[in-house]
Amino acid sequence: MLEAGEKLFAIVILLVRVCFPQVHVKMADEAVCVGPAPTSQSYLNMDAIMEAIRQTGAQAVHPGYGFLSENKEFARRLATEGVTFIGPDTDAIQAMGDKIESKLIAKAAKVNTIPGFDGVVKDAEEAVKIAQQIGYPVMIKASAGGGGKGMRIAWNEEETREGFRFSSQEAASSFGDDRLLIEKYIDNPRHIEIQVLADKHGNALWLNERECSIQRRNQKVVEEAPSTFLDPVTRRAMGEQAVSLAKAVQYSSAGTVEFLVDSKKNFYFLEMNTRLQVEHPITECITGLDLVQQMIRVAKGYKLQHKQEDIPINGWAVESRVYAEDPYKSFGLPSIGRLSQYEEPVNLAGVRVDSGIQEGSDISIYYDPMISKLVTYGSTRDEALRKMEDALDNYVIRGVTHNIPLLREIIVHPRFISGDISTNFLPEVYPEGFKGHLLSTGEQRELLAAAAALYVAAQLRSQKFLGPQRVASVPQERSSWELCVELDKGVHMLGVSRSGSSYTVEIDGEKVVVSGEWNLASALLPLTINGSHRVLQCLSRNSAGEIALQYLGTSFKVRVLSKLAASLSKHMPEKIPEDTSSILRSPMPGTVVAVSVKPGDTVAEGQEICVIEAMKMQNSMTAAKTAKVKSVHCKAGETVGEGDLLVELE
Repeated sequence: MLEAGEKLFAIVILLVRVCFPQVHVKMADEAVCVGPAPTSQSYLNMDAIMEAIRQTGAQAVHPGYGFLSENKEFARRLATEGVTFIGPDTDAIQAMGDKIESKLIAKAAKVNTIPGFDGVVKDAEEAVKIAQQIGYPVMIKASAGGGGKGMRIAWNEEETREGFRFSSQEAASSFGDDRLLIEKYIDNPRHIEIQVLADKHGNALWLNERECSIQRRNQKVVEEAPSTFLDPVTRRAMGEQAVSLAKAVQYSSAGTVEFLVDSKKNFYFLEMNTRLQVEHPITECITGLDLVQQMIRVAKGYKLQHKQEDIPINGWAVESRVYAEDPYKSFGLPSIGRLSQYEEPVNLAGVRVDSGIQEGSDISIYYDPMISKLVTYGSTRDEALRKMEDALDNYVIRGVTHNIPLLREIIVHPRFISGDISTNFLPEVYPEGFKGHLLSTGEQRELLAAAAALYVAAQLRSQKFLGPQRVASVPQERSSWELCVELDKGVHMLGVSRSGSSYTVEIDGEKVVVSGEWNLASALLPLTINGSHRVLQCLSRNSAGEIALQYLGTSFKVRVLSKLAASLSKHMPEKIPEDTSSILRSPMPGTVVAVSVKPGDTVAEGQEICVIEAMKMQNSMTAAKTAKVKSVHCKAGETVGEGDLLVELE
């Protein structure tokens, strides 16, 4: 692909605060530190990156997914230095990177567009006026944005003013450009995008679609290719419009044209991403094309190797974005920490994991909390989903909170399996928020039996290592136990009998047979429960009988006690829970952007108290009740951790 002696420079950095080398640094032949952790001093620092390019003698740059990947000034500076930018030229980046300009170009290219205001919104009052003219609901979004940042949906005047404020702040923070536009919000749509590939010789292809409707806060969570919704006629129409748009700006490289699709299969141009998408692996799976390789070939000046009729749809691929997030908080608020244990399920057939971390890596507040892209591929959708289920069960992540419970629930939900989805899937399916897997009666019996069998196996293992009692009576191997298992405030009396590596557990008159190798040193616990294969994970256990088990993706806390210990435990005092209505704690690690109150102020229920920015997203913290502010424990610019006290109310 490259001539002898040519050097491709991929933007990789070694953060000065990282305690363990990152995977991309270890894989690179040369790695240059371009600055400390804050993005403004490293990934967004063009001067430092240009110096790294000169230092290494690189002749080409692949910009990756974010940061400067769609920055026309960066591409222009590379061209000035005679360095090839592996992506489109600056004119295409500028045209498609500006949502206002791109919409006008799309209209001219006869691409379907969403009704809206085609200019820049000056202030919050003008935003309200425009929103009233368009008609609620409206979407407020950053002109230079992407990745769900700088976007807000507004259903009334108050939400429009608030949305304008947060969107402009996020846009300035993430893209250095606070310009906003407003357009009609298409309620309950699907988000379907078309992958395009074009060369410098006027050739362009559409590489089928990706369904990206499962989202939270306008950011994708689960993607698949192809879509269950599109028929061949609609697919071709969307593909041809995407290519028409690419040719209108003389696009050359891989790019993605995003559409909103309504229930009647009407589709509307949303935006064009002039870079490689995070979810590109699922397109590679069904087409057999290596998109990064194609981008490098195009940048070198070669013609495309394929014709439109050569592009297949072979099989089905699904991608789950594995995040260091707490899915029980707004479907995913960022979590930070060090990966104390980390095992990817790459030993399974049809599984691909794209990640940049390893055991010992730190997840910090400075970057997107994505851990990896977990991709499964099969000849059919059912096969790809079954493989995803297995892959999620076999994925070991310790040290940070992650969103595997949510991902697994999505892919087994009847609505998702049937293809009945939209961008409102999560709030519609979980109107009260995500609560984890809800156990059926049979599943609860399985979990109780597995916990009891694990407890007994651990007791027997301890005896082997610790030896028999000091005063041995008649030596005999115990084969039956009476146990009490507590789960979700429910108490269950169980009888357990053992035969080799198999345990029979009697629960409420029902017998459950649990068998396995019982390797308690392994992170994974593969078991056969009443003939069904299950992979559980023992997240923690202690001498008090408390066991945390990951079962069907969700972590459940159980307590297993002997009959005697259970009878005595009722005498133990209970911890009184904290009154959270009078205090405000940070739900995530981040930076305090603004504090709106001071001691002595009276706040109303729902009133904003402060704003926390985490991973470039701003979150408004509000009062849980009407009260007087007793004390304020934070100030703008400070970094706070999850659970840190922010404000106390009287």
